[in-house]
Amino acid sequence: MSQKIQSVKGMHDALPTQTAKWQYIEGTFRQLFAQYGYREIRTPIVEETRLFTRSLGEVTDIVEKEMYVFSDSDEKTSLALRPELTAGIVRSGIQHGLFYNQVQKVWQIGSVFRYDKPQHGRYRQFNQADIEVFGIESPDVDAEILAMISRLWEKLGVSEYVTLELNSMGTEECRKRYRDVIVKYFEDNIELLDEDSLRRLKTNPLRILDSKNPAMQDLLNKAPTLLDHLTEESAEHFKKLCEYLDALGIKYVINHRIVRGMDYYTRTVFEWTTDKLGAQATVCGGGRYDRMVEELGGHKTPAIGFGLGMERLYLLCEEVQQIEETQQTDLVAVLLGNDAKKAGLSLMEQIRTAYPDYLVSTVLGESGMKSQMKKADQSGARFAMILGENELANNIAIIKNLREIGEQQEIALSELVDWLKNIK
Repeated sequence: MSQKIQSVKGMHDALPTQTAKWQYIEGTFRQLFAQYGYREIRTPIVEETRLFTRSLGEVTDIVEKEMYVFSDSDEKTSLALRPELTAGIVRSGIQHGLFYNQVQKVWQIGSVFRYDKPQHGRYRQFNQADIEVFGIESPDVDAEILAMISRLWEKLGVSEYVTLELNSMGTEECRKRYRDVIVKYFEDNIELLDEDSLRRLKTNPLRILDSKNPAMQDLLNKAPTLLDHLTEESAEHFKKLCEYLDALGIKYVINHRIVRGMDYYTRTVFEWTTDKLGAQATVCGGGRYDRMVEELGGHKTPAIGFGLGMERLYLLCEEVQQIEETQQTDLVAVLLGNDAKKAGLSLMEQIRTAYPDYLVSTVLGESGMKSQMKKADQSGARFAMILGENELANNIAIIKNLREIGEQQEIALSELVDWLKNIK
């Protein structure tokens, strides 16, 4: 026997027993996004590597350690599997002129790829739901996005298990001012920095604030805050956002250490976190990136968005047992004998035409009554339609309630399609 081929490390299958739950979560997203006026966009999984090095920053962990990069067949172009969705959406918007003097509200759900150590809630291929708004600079849109995410948690029944953490990254001017302050602070305490933080001190010192090293937490908690070094304009932007959230009744905590992992963020940054998934606490994160469109060759365009890890949300829903059960099959056909099978298959097509919303299936294959009934019961269906040669000769079908012991009745074949309207 040849050796079995396994899935690639850190990449997982979604099995038929799981996909109905995935569809429920995705369906909740689609309905909610449409309710708030967003339209779907779809971008390629593969982009030029330079799109991500320019948008994310060359000294970010994603670019330095986590991207899947390869050469095109001409060996002249470096390509990458997308590690996040925002940059591709921005590239698409610039390429197709979507941002010129107009507001765009778009969403996308798709796979992204990061080479990282696989663990619970962290995978090398995973799925993100993504929302982006282009063309609005005022903090009212920031507040509405956070209200939409809050409503999502309500719909999925996980509101009490997530916390909104909020910060402001300010503008480039704010960060330049703050960078000098934070670098001096870390240099004054350099003996307390770990190896990774020493490296970041020279390349991206703000990312030290995001360190999860327990030995550094006291040092980081005492660090100067970026909010204390905002310009008057950025401070006012953040103040208004907080006022809007207060008016909406959305609870939040200000976390001075949220800096996010990409260089493109400006002003508002946020994370929704949970204590139900161990080390992988962040379920959703995002913020403003008012410079990216211009830096990638477009017109100056304010923007804000977020990425939500679908696998982590799925795990959270299952952890707290707040996820829709698999949709129940309404009717399964048990057909015994060749003539009954021909008549039954035709009858099932009539039922599907008459009731497009019904979930109906047929036990197929050459097997006897006992075997077919066992399969019918295992399908989870509420009712079984039994049609054999005797029933066919008498122009009837037997309808058996698989969830109520002993309940069954005979229905004339000519009346069956009309009778079935009552089973929903």
